[in-house]
Amino acid sequence: MSDIQTSKFENFIYNILNSPSKKLLVVAVVMLSLVGSIMMIPYEAVLVKMLPSKSADTFSVYIDTLKGSSVEQTKKVSECVTNILSKEKDVTDMETYLGEGAPLDYAGLVKGSALKKGQQFAEIVVNLTNKHKRKEKSFDIVHRLRPIIQESCQDMSKPTTIKFIEMPSGPPMLAPVVVEVYGDNSDEINDISKQVATVLAITDGLVDIDIMANRTHDEYKLKLNTDKITKSGLSVEQINKILYLALEGSDVAVKSTQHANQQIPIFVRLNDKSRSLDSNTLENLQIKLSSLKLMNKQGLMIPLTEVVSIEKSESNPMIYHKDLKTMVNVTANTDMVSQVYPLLDARQTMIELFSTQYDVEEQLGLSTYMFDLKLTNKLTGDKFLVRWDGEMKVTLDTFRDLGSAFIAALVLIFIVFVIYYKSFAISGIILGGSFLSIIGVIVGHWVADIFTTETFFLTATSLIGFIALMGISSRNSLLMVDFAQGLIKSGIEKRRAVAKASATRAKPIMLTAIAIILGSALLTTDPVFGGLGVALISGTIAAVIVSLIFIPVLMDSTKSI
Repeated sequence: MSDIQTSKFENFIYNILNSPSKKLLVVAVVMLSLVGSIMMIPYEAVLVKMLPSKSADTFSVYIDTLKGSSVEQTKKVSECVTNILSKEKDVTDMETYLGEGAPLDYAGLVKGSALKKGQQFAEIVVNLTNKHKRKEKSFDIVHRLRPIIQESCQDMSKPTTIKFIEMPSGPPMLAPVVVEVYGDNSDEINDISKQVATVLAITDGLVDIDIMANRTHDEYKLKLNTDKITKSGLSVEQINKILYLALEGSDVAVKSTQHANQQIPIFVRLNDKSRSLDSNTLENLQIKLSSLKLMNKQGLMIPLTEVVSIEKSESNPMIYHKDLKTMVNVTANTDMVSQVYPLLDARQTMIELFSTQYDVEEQLGLSTYMFDLKLTNKLTGDKFLVRWDGEMKVTLDTFRDLGSAFIAALVLIFIVFVIYYKSFAISGIILGGSFLSIIGVIVGHWVADIFTTETFFLTATSLIGFIALMGISSRNSLLMVDFAQGLIKSGIEKRRAVAKASATRAKPIMLTAIAIILGSALLTTDPVFGGLGVALISGTIAAVIVSLIFIPVLMDSTKSI
């Protein structure tokens, strides 16, 4: 700033300090800006999220049919999904894994992909063209294809769950929204889980709802009657072999060759049409068995239904435990939204739903389990716990840790200033001015959201930027206070000294701010660290305004300077 500009700015600040109404106006504007910016978060003008979505070159599709389904049924659903995906111009290739999960990747670390073993499972890995060479981002592709594929393919084998798994931009977790239901009564836990899943399914912004518990299904067990087998002139080994040959297939002989070190088994089974049933019913299974006959020692053909009986039973579901407690997970993905707001909506709906049958106790305090619900059955007195986990828990843990770091930084800075200035008032002025940079951080995210196509979230990296601003903002105020104190000691009147200090230090403060803004501009386009860049830029602008206008007002109001 030139000498003329410095003089004009000095007179501008001096006029404010000499007018009680103008000083009050400055304080009122700053306080209203602080309150207004903070209120943008609960009123959803600025949305909060752990980390924003990140465009990648791949995503996965998890297919879970009913336990007990054949691999043919699972394959049928998988082919329906791949047929739709193959029509996408940005899909380069796909790999389908039937009966197992794909080789472990970053997203599958905690999603149990490596543990999937069974004919009811399938996983499709979809590879896309390079993200820098396509217009549509991967999460936009998933958002567009999810309803099309689920509506077309999920009803082919009921009940089937089709989930779209994207590469996480932060730490991998089971799902963005995870609801854990704890209790001692397994049947009631399952009932509560179904109610939770119903609520999540009707909540805007939540998709891919899944209850991570085996659904029970009818099983048919073939029981051999040894007495009848003996009287019919057959053997148990004969019956076992024909059953395996007819339903699954078995080794019937071996082949030896000089090119192989071991014998090669010859596997024989009926064709798919002969092995499959028209429907999974007891009548069809009996018809199947009646068509299978064995010749006894007397040369008579004995149908299997004479020596084999069929018993119908219900499958045994797998029981899940966590921390030695019986539990069931209910998971949901977010569809291009923060998990915070759907969670709050779903939680309120659950409270109203459960209140008819249970006494609902809400968790008190600001712990990371603050959203938990404790349920007590009004009739039996059985107790259950509905606990929120997933990305919500990670978000609360991260924001808690960052908040603790922020408070620790404030305390340490305050202690250093008190030791240096030997004044609580001056230390409070410097620290208060530094905290006000949060106005710029929040408003900057609101402005960025207006000019971006996707929602620009206030993320964990944004808070890191805010914490980093504390030192920069404190430095600006520190320079002004020291300079003003030196002028006062030289005999200059206090208000004139404060105004002169503000005008004189304006140039180095603004040069520092420009350097920070230019350096942070490179971060704004990054999908993960964009919040950090916006926080540094907008927070720095707010810190400069506060330092040059608001801090002089506070300095004039204290007798410690």
